[in-house]
Amino acid sequence: MGKKRTLRYIIAFAVLVLGICVFFVLNVCIGSVKISIKDVLAALSGRTLDETINTIIWNIRLPRTVAVFILGGALALSGYLLQTFFHNPIAGPFVLGISSGAKMCVALAMVFLLSRSLKASSITLIMAAFVGAMLCMGFVLLMTRRIDSMARLIVCGVMIGYICSAITELVVTFASDADIVNLHNWSRGSFSGMTWDNVKVMAVVIAVSFILVFLLSKPLDAYNLGESFAKGMGVNVKVLRVFIVLLSSLLSACIVAFAGPISFVGIAAPHLIKKLFNSSKPLLLIPASFLGGSLFCLFCDLLARNLFAPTELNISTVTAVFGAPIVIIILLNRKERGQS
Repeated sequence: MGKKRTLRYIIAFAVLVLGICVFFVLNVCIGSVKISIKDVLAALSGRTLDETINTIIWNIRLPRTVAVFILGGALALSGYLLQTFFHNPIAGPFVLGISSGAKMCVALAMVFLLSRSLKASSITLIMAAFVGAMLCMGFVLLMTRRIDSMARLIVCGVMIGYICSAITELVVTFASDADIVNLHNWSRGSFSGMTWDNVKVMAVVIAVSFILVFLLSKPLDAYNLGESFAKGMGVNVKVLRVFIVLLSSLLSACIVAFAGPISFVGIAAPHLIKKLFNSSKPLLLIPASFLGGSLFCLFCDLLARNLFAPTELNISTVTAVFGAPIVIIILLNRKERGQS
């Protein structure tokens, strides 16, 4: 059984890595201007003489594709942490209103800065998003003391998200500056306009967050078996919960700051990964969730850019089409288990 399980894990990781490689290449090659793999390799090696192709690859597609890989993985990892925290498979940054709170604070910060002709840096946007994420997470945690039912808690999180989204829409609608009005597309989720400066900042923030989450693998494994069991194993549950809240909020904040709120990835990707590996071990699921989220977003972004080209769909439109049915399946399976 041990050898079969190990083989399954190796195959599962190989499938994820292969899928990421395939869709990474497709995202760079396919677009309004189709570029062959040969031309991509020539541009990457500096051997191309076509400046147009060079610009498209290096300044537009490559930074965007790398950003999709990083932010997609972070989104799934944030969802995994929240599902672990609440012991519920449909808990996620979008469902609990955390993404909407981050979006609201980023929009307010950008309106404030742009109205005074000040530039909003990546760090400023991440900090604003983190404040918004923590505010909504704080409300959700306060509700856990008054509400025992997880279903009601999820509904409350969704309502918080609607309130934050309404405030954001008001800010965007009545903004007078043309640059602020362009927030409308961002507020619905989009990977467009990524730069290498953006990629550098998000890579550092998410790499540090990923390492910290990975270091929590053993405490999370004990926490999955119940708080009393974790305490018996010497885990400081209160400190662990604080770390989960902070790291999941930071990951959500980084995603929203650069790409806006993206729906369902934080729920669907961790669930699919658990099914693929047939395991609940954080040591496996933490890196696997990251890879799964990256693969999911690379696939969805490819469709968003090319399905109705030259019109680009909002990324949340595509992720909802594939993610929402998975949530429905999760709910149906939970209901069947509850009845049996």
